Amino acid sequence: MRDLLPAAVSVAVAGTADWVGELLPEEQAGLSERAVERRRRDFTAGRVCARRAMTALGLPATPVPTAPSRAPVWPAGLIGTITHTRDYCAAAVARRADLRAVGMDAERQRDLNPGVRRMILHPEEEDRLARLPGGVSWPIVVFSAKETVYKVWHPVVGSWLDFLDATVDLDPDAGVFTARIAPARVSAATVADPPTVVTGRFAVEDDLVRTAAVLHLP
Repeated sequence: MRDLLPAAVSVAVAGTADWVGELLPEEQAGLSERAVERRRRDFTAGRVCARRAMTALGLPATPVPTAPSRAPVWPAGLIGTITHTRDYCAAAVARRADLRAVGMDAERQRDLNPGVRRMILHPEEEDRLARLPGGVSWPIVVFSAKETVYKVWHPVVGSWLDFLDATVDLDPDAGVFTARIAPARVSAATVADPPTVVTGRFAVEDDLVRTAAVLHLP
């Protein structure tokens, strides 16, 4: 994810040891005793990476508990994001004084059935994707971009954002996506300067799709 985010963001990608690292007591509380092994590995790697990202910023490796919504609770003065998919996990952290929000997502390439695509894509998005070069599961790229958009929207606005509340346009040559938020969602926001457009970057390498974006300070 380092290549998709600005220098103000510290990024840590899971290595072999991170998947079996140690959780701090405050973090352990966010993991159900009934969690399956994969969930335990993903959760652990995410928290270990988050703390490594903090130390790379020159900060203490502070616990990252879990909110009732299951979102990470970042230490005061920090913003961050965690993503994981099969055999890949990364965390990113930045100072709140530098950026308003940071989000990222990773997915494995796969086909989506028509029912799922209707839940994720507007007809105009389907039309645009049909004109893009072959060899890439473009619906998954849009899915990942919308996950990233939610991760920068929710910490700032505090409200839910559905897949169809954002319309994404991809620029494969530049590796850039542009997401426009539905006007109804923007007008319903109760914070000052809610984001109306989120611009981010994406990369597709082998079967791994990565997306990331930041919101700059007003």
